[in-house]
Amino acid sequence: MKVVLVSAVALIDVDGRILLAQRPEGKSMAGLWEFPGGKVEPGETPEAALVRELEEELGINTWTSCLAPLTFASHSYDDFHLLMPLFACRKWEGTPVPQENQALKWVRANDLRNYPMPAADIPLIPILRDWL
Repeated sequence: MKVVLVSAVALIDVDGRILLAQRPEGKSMAGLWEFPGGKVEPGETPEAALVRELEEELGINTWTSCLAPLTFASHSYDDFHLLMPLFACRKWEGTPVPQENQALKWVRANDLRNYPMPAADIPLIPILRDWL
């Protein structure tokens, strides 16, 4: 089974809310809510991938030094195995604005379970809730 490395981030605002992005129509798992991020390209670190993805998807800038490793997900889907480090980030420049027609929502950690998420993301919720 192919292993896919995806890097994700819990962007945390000054009020302690976490940013979720809704997968747009036409993508796999459309309509589900997830932590921003994306595939790690060959030769790229997970941190560098996040810096790139946050600029591409949300129009914000951050730095690898602002990404704190938090936990990871390891989950088998039907056609691939996902390995996803999750970082926490509290410092960035700009205001997150969807660049790829995805909906965005700032959510309190205790409310994350109210949003349908990919199976790999669900075990991350209690870790975030306990950490915040």
